[in-house]
Amino acid sequence: MVDADAPEQVAEESIMFPVRVGDKLRAARTKAGMDLADIATRTRIPQRHLAAIESGDYAALPGATYCIGFVKAFARVVGEDEVTLAHDLRIELGMDSHDARQDHADYDTADPTRVPSKTLAWTGLAIALLIGIAYGVWRSGFFTNDPVSFESNVDMVTPTPATPAQTRTAEIPVAPNGAVLLTAKEAVWFRIYDKNDKVLFEGEKKAGESFAVPSDALDPMIRTGRADQIRVTIGGKDVAPLGPAEATVKDVGVSAAALTARTAVASPVAPITSAVPPSSTQP
Repeated sequence: MVDADAPEQVAEESIMFPVRVGDKLRAARTKAGMDLADIATRTRIPQRHLAAIESGDYAALPGATYCIGFVKAFARVVGEDEVTLAHDLRIELGMDSHDARQDHADYDTADPTRVPSKTLAWTGLAIALLIGIAYGVWRSGFFTNDPVSFESNVDMVTPTPATPAQTRTAEIPVAPNGAVLLTAKEAVWFRIYDKNDKVLFEGEKKAGESFAVPSDALDPMIRTGRADQIRVTIGGKDVAPLGPAEATVKDVGVSAAALTARTAVASPVAPITSAVPPSSTQP
């Protein structure tokens, strides 16, 4: 005959002798057909800590916060209610549990399986640093093939309009006769091309070597990264440099007319004289 009071007796015994959290986790693990090594692999929790939880040896764990996090991770793997077991563990440890919602938040932040490993953190930092360096190099234009161009002095100079009472004594000279010769002071690379982008010369000239610009070229122009290392002459006479030191120039005209115009603009303007003669005193 079945004792009708058996359920009440079981409930009373469970209150007087509650099942420990470790025992519940061990029973769930056994039912799932897993051993502690399986749990350690899936949770990244040391096996000795898992064994301490099952045996109730909480003093062997780093602290109560870690203990709660370990229990929650253990419970998830074996299919138990992690919040309930964490709550029971706090009671078992003699900790307050007045607010279940607060308990749940505390457990989540302390869960060691959700904290990235040191290796992962350092790897992420290194990747972020490399991305920052690559972006800085890209912004600097170090690897670009099209450096910032240096516009010719003709485009950069804004002429000052003359007043009616003033005249300039200097005029733009006529282009001298003779070939335009580009002579390398040191080894220098440059490209000569016409307005149709036809390349007339491209390469390096060693110190002392020259290139004569064809007189029949259509608006010949130059591109180079060391304009200061090229001596420019027209019929043997030196003209203004093509650009400043260590600057890349392109689309700068190298015909006799273009060079003469640049030289005239770059040269100082002659003193301004008054168009009105000084007054004289009658005798």
